[in-house]
Amino acid sequence: MKRKGEKLEKNEIETGNTQALRSLVVVFSYHHNNTKKIANTCAKVLGAEVKTPKQVKPEEIAEYDLVGFGSGIYSATFDPSVLDLADRLPQVSSKKAFLFSTYGAPAFVANREFIEKNHQQIREKLKAKGYTVIGEFGCAGWNTNSFLKYFGGLNKGKPDAENLRNAEAFARDMMEKARRQDAKARADKDTGTGAT
Repeated sequence: MKRKGEKLEKNEIETGNTQALRSLVVVFSYHHNNTKKIANTCAKVLGAEVKTPKQVKPEEIAEYDLVGFGSGIYSATFDPSVLDLADRLPQVSSKKAFLFSTYGAPAFVANREFIEKNHQQIREKLKAKGYTVIGEFGCAGWNTNSFLKYFGGLNKGKPDAENLRNAEAFARDMMEKARRQDAKARADKDTGTGAT
């Protein structure tokens, strides 16, 4: 709880929850800034900064309670700059992460399994560093790579308003899930039932 006279952070005011989470969104977005649109939507909900992998130091990330890692999907995985950052992160405990991406594949091939497969490499790297991945999000993005540019691209107009609403709901869910997990960990610690 905040003491009398202390300022509430932006996300505390918007959500009415005074258990603030220090949040950061790290994103690599190229081509049409598809993934950056998702990053900005998540950041607004979380009251978080958005940084690229080059703008953040690995040790700085450990200062945050919740970190989103996002990228367009390139050859069925995240951009190398995000993967390299994950490799350089210090070991942590009790830190939470979420993953998000945009993909240029046709919407009919993209399902939960497709998204999880594209996130597999970054998820494994973060888990190896001690992060708990509490959620994953993916949606179509406008793709004009290679020969697609001659036909106007694939998924034109994506992410659209519906995708952004879904990303907003996802970010709210990540914030609440992180808070619930933190509250449970504090309660377990207070009662002595938590892991030692």
